[in-house]
Amino acid sequence: MKVFTPDEVAEAASNKYLGVLVAAKYARELNALPLERSPYGAVKLTTLALEALAAGEQKLQYRLVRKRVPTSD
Repeated sequence: MKVFTPDEVAEAASNKYLGVLVAAKYARELNALPLERSPYGAVKLTTLALEALAAGEQKLQYRLVRKRVPTSD
């Protein structure tokens, strides 16, 4: 089992909390792939997502979107 420290995750994202959120969303995307076409085998998807984030892979890109504040008319 691979263990990721908060420092490893924070290096790839602006902080450790954002890094974990990005990795969780990426793991959900990987989980949506059909199992018979998945090249990942027995590797846990959360571990794979954290590895991709910590390695700084280019395929894992994200952007922050500000929350819309409703205007009162």
